[in-house]
Amino acid sequence: MSSAIPLNVGIVGSAAGDADAPRGPLEKRVLLAEPRGYCAGVDRAVETVEKALEKHGAPIYVRKEIVHNRHVVETLRERGVIFVDDTAEVPEGALVVFSAHGVSPAVHESAAERNLHTIDATCPLVTKVHQEAKRFARDDFDILLIGHEGHEEVEGTAGEAPDHVQLVDGPAAVDSVTVRDENKVIWLSQTTLSVDETMETVNRLRQKFPNLQDPPSDDICYATQNRQTAVKAMAPECDLVIVVGSRNSSNSVRLVEVALGAGARAAHLVDYAREVDAAWLDGIRTVGVTSGASVPEILVEGVLELLAEHGFGAVVPVTTANETLVFALPRELRTARA
Repeated sequence: MSSAIPLNVGIVGSAAGDADAPRGPLEKRVLLAEPRGYCAGVDRAVETVEKALEKHGAPIYVRKEIVHNRHVVETLRERGVIFVDDTAEVPEGALVVFSAHGVSPAVHESAAERNLHTIDATCPLVTKVHQEAKRFARDDFDILLIGHEGHEEVEGTAGEAPDHVQLVDGPAAVDSVTVRDENKVIWLSQTTLSVDETMETVNRLRQKFPNLQDPPSDDICYATQNRQTAVKAMAPECDLVIVVGSRNSSNSVRLVEVALGAGARAAHLVDYAREVDAAWLDGIRTVGVTSGASVPEILVEGVLELLAEHGFGAVVPVTTANETLVFALPRELRTARA
């Protein structure tokens, strides 16, 4: 999955040299977070659609956005992918791919009623949370699902056990939570949340329900945690942090919040380099750059090129973990992977 390595903000041999060495008043640098960008689940989901296009040809239908990134969605749309909000919009008997965020059993049933051919690109880490929800519902637990109302992942997980799941949208929502038996309560979470905010919510829940049980394994995605850790490491050194990602990407939005909470003087979310306001760079010496887990590296490269044009040519990696996890494609497409 990932392995922590010693943090060295001024990695020897980088273009910028030692990040802690004295610098002149006009010297500019970029701290580049590692890891950043695509996680294993996103990589699998995007490749699933690409392989489906190769195997079946356009058009291919995808329920919701395959991942929450504007560039990825627009690029796939140009290649013949049709994104729909509901399986009712898919012609009977056609092929539909379910997004990385997962779907509820009701969506699977709806697809079956329309004789749709389905390929499920749900991230295996989200599937794990679904399995936990089903398991604890069978044991008649009240399940407190920490997540954001309306998020596709939350809808899919809650749909696995609607009579047992209660959404808790942040610490402020704890006061309104009620349960049937305080000795049979467990919390689960959306995989893309801020680790710190999630634990704040858990701590408040535990004050209210002292016997609250933890999930059998960590629900927050390893990649979400790794990207937040890298941002926390570099943020105190940054006058500005630029997070590349879309506004409907929960984990990208969280990176902005984490950067500000960890000491960055300013932080902004952009989809593309062209959205960077030159005024943000006035008087700035150190810019941190990272990207959400659904962001292709080409978008980060565009931001680095723009920063170089403004004098930020020295790039220092900030590495807090190495990621090696890879997920196999859905069974229907594995033979197409030559």
